[in-house]
Amino acid sequence: MSRDARWQALLELLVERGRLDVDETAAELEVSAATIRRDFDQLAEQQMLLRTRGGAVAHGVSYELPLRYKTARRASEKQRIAQAVADLLAAGEAVGLTGGTTTTEVARALAVRGDLASGSPALTVVTNALNIAGELAVRPQFKIVVTGGVARAQSYELVGPLADGVLEQITLDVAVLGVVAFDVTHGAAAHDEAEAAINRLLCERAERVIVAADSSKLGRRAFARICPAESVDTLVTDSAVAPETVRRFEEAGLRVVVA
Repeated sequence: MSRDARWQALLELLVERGRLDVDETAAELEVSAATIRRDFDQLAEQQMLLRTRGGAVAHGVSYELPLRYKTARRASEKQRIAQAVADLLAAGEAVGLTGGTTTTEVARALAVRGDLASGSPALTVVTNALNIAGELAVRPQFKIVVTGGVARAQSYELVGPLADGVLEQITLDVAVLGVVAFDVTHGAAAHDEAEAAINRLLCERAERVIVAADSSKLGRRAFARICPAESVDTLVTDSAVAPETVRRFEEAGLRVVVA
């Protein structure tokens, strides 16, 4: 197991359990206790956790993994979802992309689409995600519009009134939302209220809204609501989704695409 994969596994376990013991974690990950101690020390230096005698605890009461540590979670599912989302977008459209691992994969799928290799522009992408803008800016056939705002370290997203000012001046054909939770009753949601506010505005400026979410995020709630389920036109998820969950979203009027 590589160091990056091990760190990801450690942080995921910490999110799930709140506290980890060196010896138990070493046995679970099949590495030495010395390796785990070294990992804990290095993650503590980055303020990703707090070291304790014989282990580690989550850093703070509310714990949200930065984007760079989420990229490998359910990676194959997210890539399939991203490809399905990209197939729903037409050349020449103005597309809003929120931040997140799944929407980053959407951007990558769009970047390699053959019919978007040229155009004036082939696609207009509006995003508040610095990493997405960086990946697509090297594609001269894409028109990239980046909102202003203050960057969140966890998600690379720009938030705040400076972002609002840009989004209030534009219209979009489609908004693609990455979410941490999506439920028929409670709608689409994020951990952070500032991110939710920007995502909500993207939805309001769009003719149609697509939620790109792997099945682990469905039927869940999170702190800050982005929009109600009835504001979403299409849900794209993975094949592990329960048939009952699909039925509930379809009864709520959504088109569900299973990738």
